[in-house]
Amino acid sequence: MRVLIQLRPSPDVVAAVAAPDLTATTADVTDGLPGVALDHSFTPVALPRAHPASAGGDPLSLHQPLVFSLAPEEASVLVRGEIADDESSARMALLPGRGRDVVGVYADPLIETSLTCGGSPPVGTWQDVARLLRVPELHAEGYDGAGVALAVCDTGVNAAHVRDHLGKDVTVDRGRSWNPSGVTGEPGGFAVDHGTMCAFDTLIAAPRATLVDVPILLSRRQGGTVMDGLLSDAVAAFAHLRAVLDAQPADSRALVVSNSWGSFSPLWDLPPGQPGNYSDNAAHPFNIIVGSLEQAGADILFAAGNCGAECKDRRCAYPGRPIVGANSHPQVLSVGGVDTNGERVGYSSQGPGRLSDRKPDVCAYTHFAGSKAFGDDVPDSGTSAACPVAAGLVAAIRTRWPASRISPSQLRTLLHRTAEDRSTVGFDYDYGYGVADAAALVAALRRRAERHRL
Repeated sequence: MRVLIQLRPSPDVVAAVAAPDLTATTADVTDGLPGVALDHSFTPVALPRAHPASAGGDPLSLHQPLVFSLAPEEASVLVRGEIADDESSARMALLPGRGRDVVGVYADPLIETSLTCGGSPPVGTWQDVARLLRVPELHAEGYDGAGVALAVCDTGVNAAHVRDHLGKDVTVDRGRSWNPSGVTGEPGGFAVDHGTMCAFDTLIAAPRATLVDVPILLSRRQGGTVMDGLLSDAVAAFAHLRAVLDAQPADSRALVVSNSWGSFSPLWDLPPGQPGNYSDNAAHPFNIIVGSLEQAGADILFAAGNCGAECKDRRCAYPGRPIVGANSHPQVLSVGGVDTNGERVGYSSQGPGRLSDRKPDVCAYTHFAGSKAFGDDVPDSGTSAACPVAAGLVAAIRTRWPASRISPSQLRTLLHRTAEDRSTVGFDYDYGYGVADAAALVAALRRRAERHRL
């Protein structure tokens, strides 16, 4: 099985891995670990250490303010490798301290796109989505994504296809984009696929945002297919995005990260309760690095997934609570799906989530005629489309409200409070807090600005 191995080498080695202008190799970090076949194609990643912001806090809980330290004496380093699949070897390899400097060994499960089930026709068009999001009114007030970096973590973007079907110029920042090891191709020049659909959907509300192309789902595992991404590549991608964020001026920091993928089966993971588990484990390195990126000022959105009770994806194998891992992280916006009539689509995963009970957070529009990435008559569908639609709304807001003015957590709270409630009880596990309401959100921000001027 493929695993992520957390090591604590000397502070000098940690500093070399964390330095943005240096590239350390696995051989620089370790000369070998017993029972592990190290993957030397994977560039080591520095993992910050999380501390409760208040004295006495639980160091393993995500449900509290945290601070993250990349100081060389506190941070650790992640490398990738494989251990034998048999149970005894796995158990031995998971013992902390086995091998020099080993802190922990974690699952590196497959991650896949959240395509929809079924073949039903589209409900409305992307122009309907623009109308429902009040895009003309947003743009009239200067909310159009200008100056905002919008990372699409998926199968890569075909900018020409997006431009031709959206009817507007598309900006892709090649310098800030990132490819996993072994993935070739130029940012904005990948084949038309799932990532192109996601990019199109982000630009419905934020056409002037700058796309950062992060094709993590193009990783190939031995014997796998083009759609078999690895969570370890998402770890490396988020470390890159942290460098992108840190390079932005503090007073205008704006990075939105759209993720229309997830883990569908416990067979790809270690069992809940084991230290290396991903789905239920706040201490998994990816869940730690997600929290550190959000705390630094990034808005992170994940699709809730397509394991809804009425029409779940055939890959869904969790017996319950299918919103798992980072898709249920308390510091991300987990997005369910509704059609352009405001009705929940049957494949949209229902809560509670595994890392945070109140998931999904909100719903956004999906199952509409849009990018034509999969053909003229195939809708942009799944929570795969709902997530980037919501990410585009967040990017539009960030045009005038950078993280220095309203933090990611504060913006999530406003999205919760202003969502159009679809039930009689406030939050529910079908719609979350409701359908994202752009007009109500802008009105709340306007009131906030007025209070701050007083």
